[in-house]
Amino acid sequence: MNDNISKALREGDTKAFEEIFIAYFGKVKYFINGLVKSDTDAEELAQDIFVKLWINKQTIDPQKSLNAYIYTMARNAALNHLKSMYVHSNYLKEYQREETACITEEMILAHETELLIELSVSNMPPQRQTIYRMSRNEGIANEEIAKQLGITRKTVENQLSLALQELRKVVSLLSVFF
Repeated sequence: MNDNISKALREGDTKAFEEIFIAYFGKVKYFINGLVKSDTDAEELAQDIFVKLWINKQTIDPQKSLNAYIYTMARNAALNHLKSMYVHSNYLKEYQREETACITEEMILAHETELLIELSVSNMPPQRQTIYRMSRNEGIANEEIAKQLGITRKTVENQLSLALQELRKVVSLLSVFF
């Protein structure tokens, strides 16, 4: 393009801008797409370049190549976009890695807690152990447990209360360590 169109653009001539846009937009978009490998991103970046070209029209040197100026803007926009995508991608990977570590840690802690509870239950007196398992593992009501074991409902409630007190102590000791 000639110096006159650069001068006209510099002076705010919208017809000159339109001519430049028509002449370069497709080429700039194609150039950027070759770098960023995304048609949508290339289109957005190309549009941004022409918006910036219009906004910064006073800084254009009519003595220098408009072609070189536009392609330098396009290259810089594509490189900035790629850097941004790289940073974003690394951030997501790091976030996912931390999230996985937290989930794994929580799963290990939950599993260890289950094992500790099971160990505590297995060390309870046989009747208390049976009552606890029937209540918590099988979901049987206190009245039904009493009937099946041939004991009073009050005995079932007392044994459950004692079992839960033991388990609270175990869990509270575990929380001290974690």
